[in-house]
Amino acid sequence: MVSLINISLNNFPLWLLTIMGFVLAFTATYYAIPSVVSIASSKSLFAMPNGRTSHRNATPNLGGVAIFGGFIISTIIIGGRFFPFELLYIILGLIILFIAGLKDDIIEIHPKSKLFVQIIAAALIAVLADIRIDNFNGLFNLTEVPYTISIVATIFVFIAIINGLNLIDGIDGLASGISIMISSVLGVWFWIYGSIGYTIMSFALVGSLLAFLRYNVFGNKNKIFMGDTGSLIIGLSIAILTIRFLQLNMVAEGGIFIKSAPAVSFGLLIIPLFDTLRVFIIRISQGKSPFTADRQHIHHRLLQLGLTHFQITLILISINLFYISMCYLLQGIGTIWLMIVILFTASLLFHFLVLYCSLRAKKVIDIQYLTIEKIKTAKRIKKLYGFQSKIPSLTMNGADRFVS
Repeated sequence: MVSLINISLNNFPLWLLTIMGFVLAFTATYYAIPSVVSIASSKSLFAMPNGRTSHRNATPNLGGVAIFGGFIISTIIIGGRFFPFELLYIILGLIILFIAGLKDDIIEIHPKSKLFVQIIAAALIAVLADIRIDNFNGLFNLTEVPYTISIVATIFVFIAIINGLNLIDGIDGLASGISIMISSVLGVWFWIYGSIGYTIMSFALVGSLLAFLRYNVFGNKNKIFMGDTGSLIIGLSIAILTIRFLQLNMVAEGGIFIKSAPAVSFGLLIIPLFDTLRVFIIRISQGKSPFTADRQHIHHRLLQLGLTHFQITLILISINLFYISMCYLLQGIGTIWLMIVILFTASLLFHFLVLYCSLRAKKVIDIQYLTIEKIKTAKRIKKLYGFQSKIPSLTMNGADRFVS
């Protein structure tokens, strides 16, 4: 059946196939989500609010099922014939993480077990699909590296990207919005390079995520979260696209060649990677496990300003876009120097953001305390003198929305 479809698609221009890949992924995901919500609701498969999460209502968390379906169907049907051999192993790796994520969303699995599954999927793709980092492009003063080091480095990068995107999935639209931007940038690069298979794969992911975003951010009736199923699938897909970009860039010529590609890739993923690195350092410095759940992520801090999830997502996407532009413009200074610039400026930016959010939150807490004292004073006056004093409201400029 797939071969017949591929034959019928042979006469379509490549640009139209790319659009078809996007549209098919979007349509399949868009119409699958209401059914997923219905099934999740009937089986009581919800993400429940707790002291750490940012939502207040029980919400179905199987959006990753629809994302996976739309993305895989589109990539296979529209882009399958453009992959020499590796698509089979890519899909196998995605299926492994899909099963692990689905199990974690339903009954929860131990973080170590989830990490082990991630390593298996990453190793499978690195070894069998040959999607691996085989050249450090001057990072650590290294260029080509031995095969074993290449595999180990590739698995590390896979794990970093997968968990980076998984850990920023704390508010509506953030993980999917960041991933849409990253996948779009890589998709454009693959198109200019001439890698049609990965172009279609990139925009199939964009299509699936845009359909999900419609329900996750703007949905009322069919509100849904992507869950670990979605974040793991997206993380693996972004990791595959990023590492494939690094591979193809080594043989790219002319204006399509990106200098300092490892540093540029880090800038492309600045929000998930740097925020995860920052939070891990904070937790370790406090004597905690780096995987301890808390509210240290930058999106949690921005919630202290009383911003909506959508506003925070736009802010962080804008920051990520700024770093993409900066890295592109400064790619000529060399991999090491560009990494230094990225880490230094990101450290300053995140430090001042966190500091401002903390000071703002403290100010609001002080205002709330004074308001409570005024209420107590007013009640005492009424009790002593028998007349009503004006009692101030606790809700001051959205202060009740702030999180300490």
